[in-house]
Amino acid sequence: MPFYDVFLDLLFPPKCPFCGHLLEEGLLLCPDCQRSLPWLAGAAGEKAVELTGGCVAPLRYEGLVREGVHAFKFRGKRIRGETFGRLIAQCVQDHGLTADLVSWPSLSPKRLRKRGYDQAQLLAEMVGKQLALPVARTLNKAERPAQSGLEEEGTRRSNLLGAYSACDPEGVRGKTILLVDDVVTTGATLSECAKTLRLAGAERILCATLARAR
Repeated sequence: MPFYDVFLDLLFPPKCPFCGHLLEEGLLLCPDCQRSLPWLAGAAGEKAVELTGGCVAPLRYEGLVREGVHAFKFRGKRIRGETFGRLIAQCVQDHGLTADLVSWPSLSPKRLRKRGYDQAQLLAEMVGKQLALPVARTLNKAERPAQSGLEEEGTRRSNLLGAYSACDPEGVRGKTILLVDDVVTTGATLSECAKTLRLAGAERILCATLARAR
């Protein structure tokens, strides 16, 4: 391990992204979380999403998973994206998905400025690195109320109508795109993104998230 990495580990020892316990060298998760997190396997980790080939996720969005995602998304814990992205990439491989390009549902400019980073982009970049696939921004998003504050499926869908536009139609034409996000709830966001990308010429849209809400 390079000296700089050793120095950082001494200052900021790696911690489990879900419970915060110190990790032994080489581990992504602590043994307790590895055993007890609400893992989804096989068909349980697959969700039908309109206009896509479906969405896969390794975890259910509850308990420590929910807390870990909130810390990553809203409390500046960007470092968690590395482990989360690795878990998503492994899930993609476990389900046998293949794609030409990895992308994500972009944040609006206002929300990006407020948060300081796009959590879905961090996940997509790690997934692309793990799967040796190119990663590119393919979507722009207009300002809309946050989906997390909307509960009914119809309300979530109407909130997203026309929210996305393709920023590089030539880059998506004829390709299978893997959209990566943190959580899938109703699938409305991923479906709207898929519609936009397919209208721009994408051949097929696959989706992968860290967690799936009930």
